[in-house]
Amino acid sequence: MNYILFDGDVRNALLPFTYTKPVADLRIGILTIREKWEKYLGLTTTTITEDYLEEKYPMVEMPENIMINASFCPNDGLVEMVKNLSEKEAIFKGEDVIAFYTTDTQEEVNFEDYKQVEFTEDVLQIKNTWDIFSLNDKAIEQDFNLITKNRKSQPIPAGVNTVNQENIFLEEGAKLTFCTLNASTGPIYIGKDAEIMEGCIVRGALAMCDNSVLKLGAKIYGATTIGPHSKVGGEVNNSVLMGYSNKGHDGFLGNSVLGEWCNLGADTNNSNLKNNYAEVRLWDYNTGRFAKTGLQFCGLMMGDHSKCGINTMFNTGTVVGVSANIFGSGFPRNFIPSFSWGGASGFTEYKTNKVFEVANEVMKRRKISFDDIEKRILENVYELTKQYRNY
Repeated sequence: MNYILFDGDVRNALLPFTYTKPVADLRIGILTIREKWEKYLGLTTTTITEDYLEEKYPMVEMPENIMINASFCPNDGLVEMVKNLSEKEAIFKGEDVIAFYTTDTQEEVNFEDYKQVEFTEDVLQIKNTWDIFSLNDKAIEQDFNLITKNRKSQPIPAGVNTVNQENIFLEEGAKLTFCTLNASTGPIYIGKDAEIMEGCIVRGALAMCDNSVLKLGAKIYGATTIGPHSKVGGEVNNSVLMGYSNKGHDGFLGNSVLGEWCNLGADTNNSNLKNNYAEVRLWDYNTGRFAKTGLQFCGLMMGDHSKCGINTMFNTGTVVGVSANIFGSGFPRNFIPSFSWGGASGFTEYKTNKVFEVANEVMKRRKISFDDIEKRILENVYELTKQYRNY
């Protein structure tokens, strides 16, 4: 059977992260949503997404296909139902379709003609950007159980203080030196060739993906994911760095999500709680205004390729688009459009030729090519986000 992950109705609610990738390639827990499905199914998947992303994320269609809503994370019960789908069958959770069977000859799908099966178990669904950190504890636990099942951890080195050691798993090549790992509040997963330097204090849940680094004396608590090839220092609470992003120095990051290729300068801090303890509102790309989140704690949402200088201060509930560069004293606005250059004193447009120069240098350091496909994606995002750059 051929499995295809589609973006679904939540795609716009997950901007700015889905400007540069499909919903399936967002990371929550240890794995991306695509990696979760592929591990459960034992097969590779392809994607239905925005036209300008298809060159990098193509769809492969076969005579028989099962389409899966990528906003849903898999579990044993759901995967079993998906595998057993037959022609003219669809799985629903309430009003949301999770998966359905289709053929390459179907031009459109009318679910009134389908046998609709209700999935009654609990399932993680990512509907909003803040779900990525809010549901991260559950996602880490699910991924931890999936990845470590019937496997044995590498030995924990002498000199590492541990609590609830059976809930700690080290992959091959992981390096830990004189640190403290407390897994009593959630599992701790240390990926291949990841490193925790001296003096770090960790309270789970924590997911350190392959080749990630916790720098000297870092303090991590609340379900946090450090994506592959990311470096983290200072204090981090309940946040997700999707990959190839750095918060390398002191400063606080809380209840936040950073996309890929982001960098926070030394002593960057974000607020995750309003002074009056009121509900946090976030920029909503669907309505073009700020909308309620239902959360008291919500920090920074930063899209791919965005960066900030030293001593940057982000207010509660700040959304930064793709390829923005923020610097200077004071609090910048709570919504910073993609391709913006500046700070509290004002913004100008960040020209694409400069963006491409930086992206090329940054990605080259990780031995990844900033090729024409990546360039065309950013060019499309630049055009799509012009409407917000009314400085």
